[in-house]
Amino acid sequence: MTERQTDTGKRVSPEEMQRQRQFCDMVAEYVRAQSQREGRPFLAYIVTYGCQQNEDDSEKLMGMLVEMGFAPADVREQADVILVNTCTIRDHAERKALGNIGALKNLKRANPRLKIGVCGCMVQQPHIPEEMQSKFLHVDFMFGPHDIYRFPEILYKSYFGAERASYVQQSEGRIAEGLPQYRRQTAAAYVTIMSGCNNFCSYCIVPYVRGRERSRDMAAILDEISGLVQGGCREITLLGQNVNSYGKDLAGGASFSELLRAIDAVPGDFRIRFMTSHPKDIGKDVIDAMADCPKVCKQLHLPVQSGSDEILARMNRKYTSADYLETVRYARERMPEIVLSSDIIVGFPGETEEMFEDTLRLVAQVRYDMLFSFIYSRRKGTPAYSMEGQIPYADKLRRFNRLIQAQNALSADANAQYMGRCVRVLCLGKNEKNPALLEGRTDGNKLVFFRGGDELVGNFVNVCITEPKTYFMFGEIQ
Repeated sequence: MTERQTDTGKRVSPEEMQRQRQFCDMVAEYVRAQSQREGRPFLAYIVTYGCQQNEDDSEKLMGMLVEMGFAPADVREQADVILVNTCTIRDHAERKALGNIGALKNLKRANPRLKIGVCGCMVQQPHIPEEMQSKFLHVDFMFGPHDIYRFPEILYKSYFGAERASYVQQSEGRIAEGLPQYRRQTAAAYVTIMSGCNNFCSYCIVPYVRGRERSRDMAAILDEISGLVQGGCREITLLGQNVNSYGKDLAGGASFSELLRAIDAVPGDFRIRFMTSHPKDIGKDVIDAMADCPKVCKQLHLPVQSGSDEILARMNRKYTSADYLETVRYARERMPEIVLSSDIIVGFPGETEEMFEDTLRLVAQVRYDMLFSFIYSRRKGTPAYSMEGQIPYADKLRRFNRLIQAQNALSADANAQYMGRCVRVLCLGKNEKNPALLEGRTDGNKLVFFRGGDELVGNFVNVCITEPKTYFMFGEIQ
C-alpha cells in the first residue's frame, strides 16, 4: 500500500500533533506490555546517512521512539525497531544505504518480529517506494522527510495493520513544532531553523525531496535554544539548506541577520554556528551580524562549487566568481581572522581543463582553511543529469586529486599559524581512536586534541597549540 497526501499548509496543526501523541501513547502501552511479558526492554537503532539535517531528523525520531517506550540500542543486532535514515544527494550515499538495507534481511529472518523502516530523502524520490516494496520485502514501512512527525502513527499501523506501507507526502512539507529529541551529545546541539530550498541548482536533488523553503517561527527557535542553554549546551549549530533565506516566507519579514542577533542576546555562555549559506543570498547584514555578535563564531562555510563563471551559470548558482570574492573580501574586512571553508564539485558537465584551472586559481586566492571536495555525481531528475559534456571518471578523479593536493598545502599552512597560540576550545569528549586524548573544536571549528580529565567534557577550556597538523592540531591545557 502506498499512501500519498496533498497538503499545502506551512504548519502542522495542534490537533494533528495531539493525534500523533495519541498514537505515541498507544504504541507505548503495547511496548510496555510486551517488555513486561518478555522481561527485557525494547530497543531501537537508527542508521543515519547524509547531512547534519538528517542527523537532526534522526535525533527527533529517536526522541519519539524513547517516548514510545524504546531504549536506544548500542548495535543493530539488539534492536526491535531499526530505522535507516537515507540521503540521496550523491549516488554513492544512495547505493551505500541500499546495501545496508539489503543486509538487514538476515536480521529479519532471525527475528520476524523486528520492524524495519526506511526514511529520509531517498524515499521521497517518486520511483523509490515502489522499487523498495518489490525488491526489499523485509522492509515494513517507508516515509519521507515530510512525514517525520507522523512516525508514531506509522509505527502503530505497522504493529496493528497487515500491510507493508509507504507514506510519501506530495506537498512541500510542513513545520512540526514540539517534537521530542534524543541528543547523545549535551555540549553541542543542532537546531533546524528552516527546511527546503528554492534555488534549484542544476545538479541538486534537494528541492525535489525536501521541498521549498519553510522557516520556523523565531519565537519557537529562541525557546528551543534557551532550553538547550539552560540544560548545559555550549554550542548551537543552526541548520537549513540555505540559512540566509530564513524568514523570507514568514509574515513580518524576519531575516537571518535578525535571528542571529536575537540568539546572541539569549543569556548564557555559548556559541553559535550555522550552515549552509548560499553565496547569492548572504548579504552584508549577515556578515555584519557575525562581526557584531560575540557569541557567533567567526567561521563561515560558503560553498563556491566552481571558480569558473561558465560552470557557475550551468549550475544555476546565480553569482559570479567576482561576486563570491567580494563577499569573501568584505567578510575578512569585518573579521580579519575569520575561518573560511567551502564545497567544490569537480568534473561538472562541460568543465574544461581551463575551467578547472579557474577553480584552482580561486582556491589559491581565497586560501580556505578547509575544503570539502566532491566528484560530480549524476542524479536522475536534475537538469544536469542530461547535460552534454559529461566528464569521464578518470578525468574527474585526476582533477579531484589535484584539488585535494592544493588544498592540503593551504590547510597545513593555515593551521601552522596557530603554533604557540592559546585558543578557546569546547571539549566534546574523548577521542574514539585514542581515549587517552580529549577532543574539541575552536571558535573556527578546528579540531584540537589534548590531555585532561573527564570533568572538562562539555566545558570551554584554553588550549595552547603545540603541534599543528593539516586537518587537526595537538595542544596542552593552559
